Amino acid sequence: MQLLHAIFRNNANFAALTDKAKTLTMTQKIWSEIVPEAFKSATQAGNIEHKRLTVYVVNGAVAAKIKLLLPSLLTKLKKNGLEISSIRVQVQVQATSERPEKPNRSLSEAASKDLGSLAEKLEGTALGDVLKRLSKRV
Repeated sequence: MQLLHAIFRNNANFAALTDKAKTLTMTQKIWSEIVPEAFKSATQAGNIEHKRLTVYVVNGAVAAKIKLLLPSLLTKLKKNGLEISSIRVQVQVQATSERPEKPNRSLSEAASKDLGSLAEKLEGTALGDVLKRLSKRV
């Protein structure tokens, strides 16, 4: 483990990456301490560039609520040692790899019979054809 730390310290690229990771971790820790409990799981502190903190949120509703709290959040962040002058709220859409399965819909025997008899009465019409197909879903 010490060898790994030495490699990261001695290489300029790795040292910059390590410093960036430490800054992001510290920023997230401070953000988690000041943000209201209801928003902790729906928000994440991001990068600080040009004294502007980017905060990622899961949806527009959370973004709107965080924007209402910006003045107090900005004050609390400054009190905790972050040198920022603004907060940018950005919606970060969560990618889902699986599509939810559609429920299998079927009719009861009685409903199928009723739709079938109605389809016979309306035979030859567009509605009759649709009802006939629908009545077969048992």
